Amino acid sequence: MDYDVLAVIAEKTPSFSKGQRKIAKYITANYDKAAFMTAGKLGKAANVSESTVVRFAADLGYEGYPEMKRALQELIKNRLTTVQRIEASKEIMEKGDILNTVLNSDVEKIRNTLEDIDVAAFNQAVEKIVNAKSVYVIGLRSSSYLAGFLGFYLNLLFEDVRVINQSAASEIYEQIQHIGEKDVCIAISFPRYSRRTITAIQFARDMGASVIGITDSGSSLVAKNSDIKLYARSDMLSFLDSLVAPLSLINALVVAAAECTGDKLEEKFERLEAMWAEYEVYEKHE
Repeated sequence: MDYDVLAVIAEKTPSFSKGQRKIAKYITANYDKAAFMTAGKLGKAANVSESTVVRFAADLGYEGYPEMKRALQELIKNRLTTVQRIEASKEIMEKGDILNTVLNSDVEKIRNTLEDIDVAAFNQAVEKIVNAKSVYVIGLRSSSYLAGFLGFYLNLLFEDVRVINQSAASEIYEQIQHIGEKDVCIAISFPRYSRRTITAIQFARDMGASVIGITDSGSSLVAKNSDIKLYARSDMLSFLDSLVAPLSLINALVVAAAECTGDKLEEKFERLEAMWAEYEVYEKHE
């Protein structure tokens, strides 16, 4: 469901029961904490039963409490400051088993991404990349590492791949000034979204380029300004963004694009291996 949970709660409050109003009041005042609570813990905080919390989620239109909780987490992703994120994440890390919590969270994000991915959009993105005259990859802030990774491997496959460096806004426009109708711009952005990324892809679209957006939801401005939208689940773990699922999606894009090159793939890497050996790029193993 792609709407603001707090707005729906406010709209439906007059029709709530006494117990539901307690839940509504607590969530409205503490949505950053409620987003990470179990149904039982939220019920305890609002002084109602767990079953009342579950019915509350259903009355809002969700299939169950977990879906409502995910909607709250989506809501806060771009609203909280780093300090607020650290405070909110204490609900996740309270048991102290950080290793297990983080790794299992990442596994879940990859599983959810696989379940939700639009295969037709994925295949369309691969086709656009393979047939593009030039490929521009932009991702700023924490997403710059994803952009660099994608750009590194696409550069091994195609002749003209350009990773837009993180710099002043004016310099970003200078790097994409020649983008045109035969080109593709791959934009990567996750909460908290980079304003420069949004303006850059708006410029790319104005110049006639196709834009492939890799982001977390349809409500992000990256998605709204992209021709092809690929969604990967991200999450906030304390001050840090979990970008494991987006990286896995990028891996799939690279492998799929490589497969489209056919016999040329082996030829490319034969030349690369010869070059790497000549210039001693890698350690030799006898």
